[in-house]
Amino acid sequence: MASKTDRTAGTPTGTPKKPAKAPAASPKPVKARVNQPATGKVRRRFWLTYPPRRIKAPVIWELGHRFSITTNIRQASVTDEVGIVCLEVEGATDEVDAALRWLKKLGLSVEPVELSTVAG
Repeated sequence: MASKTDRTAGTPTGTPKKPAKAPAASPKPVKARVNQPATGKVRRRFWLTYPPRRIKAPVIWELGHRFSITTNIRQASVTDEVGIVCLEVEGATDEVDAALRWLKKLGLSVEPVELSTVAG
């Protein structure tokens, strides 16, 4: 007598089905963050004004190496007399605060950027 087949599975009845192969584990998707730093971090923007004696010094490079922060130059204008930089910093609150104190200690003027929204 011919064996019967299970029409849905295509295997003879009474024959155990092979377990389906589990899909390979994929990494968790990374959600894009728009102006939202990771948990426990802050992101702030400041206007830095350099005095003439600091214009040629690599202050922002040193800032990123002395402190556990990420720096991002948003805008800059530098002449022989003055340097003005819009700098975005991201990191733990205490690290960002310490970095700003260090900049002021060097003689830079540090002012927060006032972001405004346009009512529409």
